[in-house]
Amino acid sequence: MRPAIFLDRDNTIIDNSDHLGDPSGVVLFDRTVESLQRLDDAGYALIIVTNQSGVARGLFTEDDVQAVHDCIRLQVQKDSGGRDLLAHWYHSPYHPEGVVEPFITEHPSRKPEPGMLLQAAEDLNLDLNASWMIGDAPRDIRAGQRAGCRTILLRCGGFSSMKDPQPDWIVDGIGDATDNILRP
Repeated sequence: MRPAIFLDRDNTIIDNSDHLGDPSGVVLFDRTVESLQRLDDAGYALIIVTNQSGVARGLFTEDDVQAVHDCIRLQVQKDSGGRDLLAHWYHSPYHPEGVVEPFITEHPSRKPEPGMLLQAAEDLNLDLNASWMIGDAPRDIRAGQRAGCRTILLRCGGFSSMKDPQPDWIVDGIGDATDNILRP
C-alpha cells in the first residue's frame, strides 16, 4: 500500500476563492509545481479531492469541472518537464441547496465527509494512516481526519484556527505544507 497526499483544489494548489468553471481562471500558486514534484519524488500518490457545488448550483457543468482539471493538469505537466504529477482527480458535484437534479443532496463524497478519500484509497490501494490531507478549510481537515489521515490547514483560505480536533499543522501555503511533511 502506498501513502498519498490528498489535496483540495481551490486555495490549495490554485488561487481561487470562488466557484471556478472556466479554465481561463486557473492560476497555480508559485510553489505548487515544485511541491508536487517533491512529494511525488518522496513516493506519495498525489490526489485532488474537491467539492464542486457549482455543478449543483447550476453555475457550470461537470464538463466544465473537467476542463478546469485538464487545464491544471496540463500546466503542471508543462512546468514540471512533462511529469504527470496529478493523475488522480475526485470531485463532488453535490450540494443540498443546489438547483440541478440529481445533485441536490448531501452526499458521502462531499467534504467534510471522507467519501472521496475512502474511494481513492480503495481504487488505488492507499495507506490512509500514512497519508495526508491538505486544504484551506475546516471541511478539508475534517474529511482527512475522518478518513484516518494526518492533516494540514492552509491559512490562504482565510482560516488560521479550528475547533478541536486540531489539524497536525497550520501553515501559510502548499510549499510550507510540503516542507513540514518532508522534514526529516
